[in-house]
Amino acid sequence: MSRRTRRTLLIVAAVLILLAVAVFLRSKAPPEAARLLPESDGIIYVDLRPIRALFHKQLEPPERAPDYQQFIDAVGIDPERDLDQVAIALHRMPDPNGPNGPVAYSMVLVGKITGKRLNAWLDAHAASREDYAGHTIYSIPSEGRTVRVVQIGYDMVGVSNTPTPEQIHSILDRHRTAALPFSGSTLLEQHYHEIPLLSLAWGVGQIGLPFSESGAIHIFGLELPLEPDSTIIASVAPAFPVPGKLGSLHLRIEEIAPSEDKAASQAAALATLVTLVRALAQPTAPTTTNNAIRELLKTAEVTQRNDRVVVTATVPVSTFSGL
Repeated sequence: MSRRTRRTLLIVAAVLILLAVAVFLRSKAPPEAARLLPESDGIIYVDLRPIRALFHKQLEPPERAPDYQQFIDAVGIDPERDLDQVAIALHRMPDPNGPNGPVAYSMVLVGKITGKRLNAWLDAHAASREDYAGHTIYSIPSEGRTVRVVQIGYDMVGVSNTPTPEQIHSILDRHRTAALPFSGSTLLEQHYHEIPLLSLAWGVGQIGLPFSESGAIHIFGLELPLEPDSTIIASVAPAFPVPGKLGSLHLRIEEIAPSEDKAASQAAALATLVTLVRALAQPTAPTTTNNAIRELLKTAEVTQRNDRVVVTATVPVSTFSGL
């Protein structure tokens, strides 16, 4: 074998190794929509594609407010059909009584949601425009605050209702470095590796903020023994007891408590709450939502591991069919 041939083979091998490493790193990286989010107090991500595929027969068309329906008709986008991924950054507001309330949002939306009709609608309703990083940012007045919208790419839109444009600027800045597999916010760097593989939806950080009232987290009218600024890692992932056949959805919520003693007291309080709600649950009409809640309560378990409180529950896929 000639020296030139050996050199060519070595170059080809090196390129293949680098490509393999890049593919591996990319597989471990958060979704691009989440990586584009600015620094925040919490992140929520939902991949709607597998959810639509799994539950399309059970998903009923939602009732839409007239204004919302007019917007859909004007831009030619049906979110229930065209939206594929949603990544939301939660920003705690210093004044919970301000126009944003206790939390503001920055979002990256992915799907068949861009185009000339959306651009025309934004242009017609914008109070002002800003050119930044080769993109036009539209400022839309909404209920005493400003919602900034930008078409990032052919299938991606950025939205933010924060008081300043810093967050929407950050989304565009991150988009320019999106090829880096581990680029992203501090929250992703710290906690994304704890998200179970193949999760359909997940959240990290202070994701209890939208549910906080008077310094406590309320869900379904119940006050949870958790602080709204708790660091929480939550996920919904599919379980496949038989290869290729989806059996159930696995819910996992993990809170990082300030101390091991605090974790022990919160775990005990949560376990008591689950037992109480399970005992008080009354038979209701057999709807998909009611069946899912009953299954969650039936299988919910609360455990403690050092300074972490973990709540798990499982809902069989069969719960969502046959109604």
